[in-house]
Amino acid sequence: MVTLALIPYLALSAAIDPLAPIITADLHMSAQAMTLASGLGNAAYAVGTVLAVQFAQHLPQRRMLLGYAVLLVAGSVLAAAALNAGMYIGGHVLQGLSTSMLLIAAAPPLTIGFPRDKLRNTAVIMNMCVFGAVALGPFIGGAQAEAHEWRPLFWIIAAIAMLALVMAALTFDDAPPADPDAPRDLLAIALATVGCTAAFVGAAQLTTHALRDPAASVPMFGGLALIVVLIVYQFRAKRPLLTVRTMLTSAIPVAGVGVALFAAAASVAATALTANVLLESFSPVQVGLIYLPELGGAVVMAVVFGFVISRKAMHYLPLVGMALLAAGILVFSYALPANQSLAMVGSALTGLALGAAVAPALFVAGFSLQSASLQRVFAIIELLRAVAAFMVAPILAHVADALPGDLAAGTGTTLWIGFGLAIGGAVFGVAIYVLSGARPQKPDLDEFLDGESPAWYSPPLLARIRSGLPSPVPGIDHRERVTAAVPRRLPTSVGPVLFAYDGSELAACAIEQAASQLPPGRCALVVCVWQPAHVGFTPVEKRHFDADQATEVRRAAESTAAHGASLAARAGFDADAVAVEAAPTWKGILAAAEESNASLIVLGPHRRSGLVGHLQGSVAAAVMAHSTIPVMAIPEQPCRR
Repeated sequence: MVTLALIPYLALSAAIDPLAPIITADLHMSAQAMTLASGLGNAAYAVGTVLAVQFAQHLPQRRMLLGYAVLLVAGSVLAAAALNAGMYIGGHVLQGLSTSMLLIAAAPPLTIGFPRDKLRNTAVIMNMCVFGAVALGPFIGGAQAEAHEWRPLFWIIAAIAMLALVMAALTFDDAPPADPDAPRDLLAIALATVGCTAAFVGAAQLTTHALRDPAASVPMFGGLALIVVLIVYQFRAKRPLLTVRTMLTSAIPVAGVGVALFAAAASVAATALTANVLLESFSPVQVGLIYLPELGGAVVMAVVFGFVISRKAMHYLPLVGMALLAAGILVFSYALPANQSLAMVGSALTGLALGAAVAPALFVAGFSLQSASLQRVFAIIELLRAVAAFMVAPILAHVADALPGDLAAGTGTTLWIGFGLAIGGAVFGVAIYVLSGARPQKPDLDEFLDGESPAWYSPPLLARIRSGLPSPVPGIDHRERVTAAVPRRLPTSVGPVLFAYDGSELAACAIEQAASQLPPGRCALVVCVWQPAHVGFTPVEKRHFDADQATEVRRAAESTAAHGASLAARAGFDADAVAVEAAPTWKGILAAAEESNASLIVLGPHRRSGLVGHLQGSVAAAVMAHSTIPVMAIPEQPCRR
């Protein structure tokens, strides 16, 4: 569902350049209006990261995701059916806004909401699909331009967005708001909105204005200044919306984010600059084929990333990516103006670099902080990455066009700037590690996913050269982990009854109905299955807790299980309670039943009607399909309670 939501806008952003002349002619737009549409879409993407965090504090997750997916479908349909420039720009802005909101709302729960053995698969698939979409964009755009059409591609994008909406409706479980008591930070939202809009509008003006022209420079640099003000404001705020202070005062997050920003800026600029030159000698579809090796490189490196994500080597992968990026840009510079073979080699190297640098560097930063802050960390990272990736390219394109000589000569000169960004990013990351005393470490993913601590130790920023700071002590703080274990019972002639209790009225009625079918005094174990982010149960206590904080979710699950045990005791059972972390829920129920030698599993299946009921399935159906223990399913019926 996440990849289906992200692919449309990311692929479209990379595919739009060869289609721009066709779209402008069909909608009677100027080249400036077309550039403005792309700029406003990118600005909306950046603003959406901040809005998503604010909404996550006060709205249930399922409601948010469905709303964002509906917005993505609406924007995609509006752009595909556009009759004029206004409809097209409005649709593209909605696409950018909803894409980033979906990313911030869904990616952190996807990362931390499952056990550690799923994290490698998550990283591989997301890296492959996200950067694969970017790499495939030029070929898709070129193939569509070759047919002198643009609407078929946009309608395909709308269909993919509709699939994302269907997946969200059928698969995503609800979870409570992260913090309903959190303040509504309207100032942060205003700074992000005005700053990003002004900065990207100013960059879009470079199509028809010089860099020194106030029409371009004032909004561009003024917007960047407001983004800096936003970061400073969030750094100093007592209850910030974005996790800025923790991220900017710790060495490894600063290094990871810095490398990701350098890589994004250099790679996007290099691809856009060389494509402009190659289009003078080749058709759009030929240029797309030249960039197709970038997709292969991204896929290969996504698999490598999945292999090293649980190893110390993860720290070195972004450096390898920056070296590959520098090499790719260097090859691109020798491929101009029309060496097809060298351009394909440069494309492959750039694809390998994208997969090795950006996502691994961001995960290195994320693992250095508690998983509960992952959503806010993703938001500030995506905000900065959008600015770096989508603003550097038009600026360098303007410089290349303004330099003496033809476009190939100017592009060759500006590619050296991209080469410098790649080398500078690698040097920046290494320097932060050295000056802070940070060392590559193997991540403790159990600690990270439980929300108890970061995956490794990150010393204070520049700890070795700042006075008054303790000497960095590399290594992870291996605190003793205390987990709620299922009470193990000795084998008896009749094992305990296991009640799957999720806090719902239906689950409570199942306990009551089972008591009328079973002899009194039976031993019972009431199990509440939970997981971070998705939660998986209805808390019996009407108190707020952070759904991304594993400790708080576990405590709420323990209270819910204890409440279920009290209901079982009232019904005549000798009941114990336990909260079990597992995903999906049915696996946690079966694991607890096996651990406690249960003789019977009792649950109340939630009945779903219509299409959703047939396609989504249920916990009860999964338990009955996989269980070797008898299962009693209590049908939905009136309860005496």
